Amino acid sequence: MKLYSILFIIILLGSGGLLAQQKTYCNPINIDYGFTPIPNFSEWGKHRATADPVIVNFKGDYYLFSTNQWGYWHSNDMLKWNFISKKFLRPWNKGYDELCAPAVGVIGDTMIVFGSTYTNNFTLWMSTNPKANEWKPLVDSFEIGGWDPAFFTDDDGKLYMYNGSSNVFPLYGIELDRKTFKPIGTRKEIYHLKSWRYGWQRFGEHMDNTFLDAFMEGAWITKYKNKYYLQYGAPGTEFSGYADGVAIGNSPLGHFEEQSDPLSMKLGGFARGAGHGASFQDNSGKYWHVSTIMLSVKNNFERRIGIWPTGFDADDMMWTSTAFGDYPHYSPKYREMDQVPLQSNPAFTGWMLLNYRKPVRVSSTLGGYSANNINDEQMKTYWSAVSANQSEWLQSDLGSIVKVNAIQINYADQDATFLGKQTNLYHQYKIFASDDGVKWNLIIDKSSNKTDIPHEYVELEKPILTRFLRMENVHMASGKFAISGFRVFGIGNGPKPPPVNQFMVLRTEKDKRSAWIKWSPVDDAYGYNIYYGTSPDKLYNCITVHDINEYWFNGMDLKKPYYYTIEAISENGQSDKFKILKVE
Repeated sequence: MKLYSILFIIILLGSGGLLAQQKTYCNPINIDYGFTPIPNFSEWGKHRATADPVIVNFKGDYYLFSTNQWGYWHSNDMLKWNFISKKFLRPWNKGYDELCAPAVGVIGDTMIVFGSTYTNNFTLWMSTNPKANEWKPLVDSFEIGGWDPAFFTDDDGKLYMYNGSSNVFPLYGIELDRKTFKPIGTRKEIYHLKSWRYGWQRFGEHMDNTFLDAFMEGAWITKYKNKYYLQYGAPGTEFSGYADGVAIGNSPLGHFEEQSDPLSMKLGGFARGAGHGASFQDNSGKYWHVSTIMLSVKNNFERRIGIWPTGFDADDMMWTSTAFGDYPHYSPKYREMDQVPLQSNPAFTGWMLLNYRKPVRVSSTLGGYSANNINDEQMKTYWSAVSANQSEWLQSDLGSIVKVNAIQINYADQDATFLGKQTNLYHQYKIFASDDGVKWNLIIDKSSNKTDIPHEYVELEKPILTRFLRMENVHMASGKFAISGFRVFGIGNGPKPPPVNQFMVLRTEKDKRSAWIKWSPVDDAYGYNIYYGTSPDKLYNCITVHDINEYWFNGMDLKKPYYYTIEAISENGQSDKFKILKVE
């Protein structure tokens, strides 16, 4: 072995590093989210924000574009994302909306990019080498314009554009001339929401339409076996029920017939919402869906990004699994590993949350941002220390000595100072482990880190056995030392929770879109996953519930019977599922 290799190993071990060659990731994905550039959106506090993501697989690499980031990300494995700075607005383009809800398309060996606009003078960009940040205008003024645009290139080479973002108007589609990029004909109405039928399409946190009618946006097309799967975001980006629906057609411009339930929805859990996104294939041919996670604390448009496994079943029904969607997932290379037990989610590692509402100690507390917010599985709440000094720390007691595989650190924005994308920010910290809370061993040392890691996720090289974990702040990217979630994953020592004994779904006579779901609590569980669908073998959607044993659900297709089951979850694993119930 060469001398520099030996020295590298010595340095790594000497630093207290137990970091693995990463195989997993955890939502929200850990990228250097920019801060909102819009002053009016930051009056309740400057904060990170992006949404409306698109990932395309271009020449074997993955490119991620999202709203107002003054650039884009590149990755060769969907684990480590590298930011590439690029301003797409030109001198005659006014406003803050730098690639708001961007459209990204691939035509042969060329990537094209376009941002939302209601005007007719926004540039359509092209690149054959986006990894090197080589771009040039394809069309100086893309006359057709459109808000929340999307591109789709069919197998016959024809290019289509879709757009629409409204709670009044539908989604539109049109063919474009490949040489001039001018429209061929006029825009066609291709899809309207039907909230009178599909309960999940109703606006509001409780899907009730009492404030506004539902919004529809974020069109995307995936072609599979000569069928066209139109995806669309609804009913509002501010809500836990923000989802992507899917409708299927025999041509790029329809007619489209919708699937009853959302393609991607994530109700409950730490990271909520899975709307306005895009589907793509990895290099092995597996499908994934990237979409928006809501946060909406300092502004309604404070949001993050999640990536979920997606696919098509034997009947060509498109599905996305968000069950355990904010727990560690295997990356494309390792998804569906042979040694992983079959799960509802084919990318889920099986590592459970070990510190939900367990005892926490902290160095100091600012106002009402209490320590209990660190592990309450609510991304909307957070603990803040009184400063960003190196003297600030938090300590988590796991209750007993357990096996720890990974840790996710979700920083919160308390007294942040920036507007817009910054490229010189970084977090630094150390994590120690202890069996008794007295003698500590350094297990993660990021005191020399120079990268921005707002949703830091660390997979350990080998699982460790420990009871206590202590995180010490070294440097904050901006603002005070504040954490919305210090989440510890692994396997507990006890048996899996027993199954739920009684489970009922009471579908109302007044409104078949709604139901009251109730079940007998399981003493050893901290939460439950409720699975549902319109066929007993297609329970693709999941609702995660913590602490309580009831749920009001307003998201069904009023014209179809439904099927439900439930499982209890604890730090030791998942229970057996309840027998599947048919609900008329």
